[in-house]
Amino acid sequence: MQDLEAVIFDFGRVISAQKPESLFRSYEEALGIPQGTLNTIMFDHPAWEEALLGRITPGEYWRRVGPELGLATPEAVEAFRRRYDADERLNEDVAAIVRALHGRLPLAVLSNAPLGLERWLDRWGLLPLFDVVFCSANEGVRKPFAEAYQRTLARLGVRAQGTLFVDDAWENVEAARNLGLQVHHFQNAGLLAEDLRSRGLLSWIDAGKPLRRN
Repeated sequence: MQDLEAVIFDFGRVISAQKPESLFRSYEEALGIPQGTLNTIMFDHPAWEEALLGRITPGEYWRRVGPELGLATPEAVEAFRRRYDADERLNEDVAAIVRALHGRLPLAVLSNAPLGLERWLDRWGLLPLFDVVFCSANEGVRKPFAEAYQRTLARLGVRAQGTLFVDDAWENVEAARNLGLQVHHFQNAGLLAEDLRSRGLLSWIDAGKPLRRN
């Protein structure tokens, strides 16, 4: 295992917390759609890929997907969008790791996300902690395509072999590994902290409040 020169974090379900299943059930109940269908409708819709690549704005994405969710008016679409966004939460334990690593080695976010990723990071007070923020909608390319990783590494000024990539999606992790990056398939902050400690990076953190493993 080589010494680390940098760490690259995914955003969704890593820095931002995974929404609980109960929340999705409440959405589906409010919308009157079958249980377990919300994510399929939202993220298998062709407009999602267009939003991820910056070809349409988040507002246009919601205008297209809203009727598929049974939202019949622009007002209803906007109300549900506000509710959905308001329920986004920071993964506080991952944020603690980011803060602990800041200043010790370069950090980046590499995310498949619509326009506006920087605003989320700024809202949660994390934007100044990252040397590079790569948002697919700003760049026109997304993971797992090699160019997304290569641009991020180039902007950090580091080698793939000396960089740890953290993501919850196995497809993205495998793509990074194939490019020579060190990888961590994210499940929870506790396991990530253990991995970083094994690399000699987090041993100096006060261990009085252990990070959750679930």
